Amino acid sequence: MNAPGSLTIILILFFAALFLFAVFLLLKHKSKGVLGNRLLVAGVIVLLIVVFIFIRGPIVGYYQAVFKEAPYDFSELKSIVFKYGEGDSLVNQYDSGSGEYQYLNRKDSLIKTHLYLTTNDLLYLHHKATELGYWDFPSNERTSDTLSTNGIKPVVFLIEFNYRHNSKKVYFSSKYNGSQKLVEANQQLITEIQNVLRTAEERKKK
Repeated sequence: MNAPGSLTIILILFFAALFLFAVFLLLKHKSKGVLGNRLLVAGVIVLLIVVFIFIRGPIVGYYQAVFKEAPYDFSELKSIVFKYGEGDSLVNQYDSGSGEYQYLNRKDSLIKTHLYLTTNDLLYLHHKATELGYWDFPSNERTSDTLSTNGIKPVVFLIEFNYRHNSKKVYFSSKYNGSQKLVEANQQLITEIQNVLRTAEERKKK
């Protein structure tokens, strides 16, 4: 459901390094005789097979997530809505359908403008939502516990994907105490949306 973690990446790099080391050994010992070379080749092959068995699961899981089909076809995507703010005040808002975009700047002034995403931007977010398991996110990932936040209202995010025949809406609190894997998936999707919007703003200024 999610992209591979740092452990998977390390395993992949280790496998690549091991393969190169095996090639190096073969080249270095090629003059040790036919029997020695065959034993070395056999040993290297066995070692590579063992390592591959260990890392096969994470690799297969990753690519299954990448190429997994979304429950809705991209051609039916109507809009992506993204909102966030403290508590119930989701003052920062974006709607890809209308292009309406408003946000509080560093001086707490409300800026209202229009920002349009490209087809590639929308396609990227469509696939990224699938990769991160957005369709399996609970609709309500907010917490009502204010004791753990010292009375400070957490930042709440709304992520909404609207398609021709259906839609999904997820509320996520920055203090949500669900599973770490679920929290990280939400945070990554939020970061991806913010990065796309930031890139679109920079593109508009040019």
